[in-house]
Amino acid sequence: MTGPTPEVVAECIRDTRERARKEGRDPQDLLFFMFLKVITGATEAEARRKYDDFLEYVDYEGGLALLGGWTGVDFSRFEPDQPVEYIETNAIRSLLQGFTQGGSTRKWTVRDVARAVGIGGGGPVVIGAPEQVADDLMQWVRAGADGFNLAYMITPGTFKDFIEGVVPVLQRRGLMQTEYGEGTYREKLFGSGRSHLPDRHPGARYARAPEK
Repeated sequence: MTGPTPEVVAECIRDTRERARKEGRDPQDLLFFMFLKVITGATEAEARRKYDDFLEYVDYEGGLALLGGWTGVDFSRFEPDQPVEYIETNAIRSLLQGFTQGGSTRKWTVRDVARAVGIGGGGPVVIGAPEQVADDLMQWVRAGADGFNLAYMITPGTFKDFIEGVVPVLQRRGLMQTEYGEGTYREKLFGSGRSHLPDRHPGARYARAPEK
């Protein structure tokens, strides 16, 4: 999932869990992973320099192509400095909503959005030293995010910066594991003993009986 601010994301999570409850689902069976772009360095100034450098390499037409492919809207027919308004589409609606319905006073132009998606996609960007990034991540967790799907600007550089800088901070704070436990991927997400869908899950009816 994604959203422009923790407040917007918190409301989306609350609404989704409530809809699940009304449908007879356990709201806690739903996990929310925040799509996020992280740019970090030894200092905030270094991280800002990286961000500015990445923007220099964004190709405007390439950004529009990405944006159009994801949203189903041909933005090339708009002027670069025209404000972006929400357009109903059958493609990725949340991407446009993030720029137009996020409760922010900023008016995004087509050029702004093309540059934003040109560095790692349409999610929000967190910029700062490792301690600052960890603080920002906690704001999203307090909003209800269960984890993060980290986009990258360059590979493996973006991941290397995060692993070497932010991960140790999170581990010192007790917010991230230092090693993986036993069990399946589903158990790592939902806990020990949850290797399969619970019987109450709609998908459980499609499970095959174990072969004898």
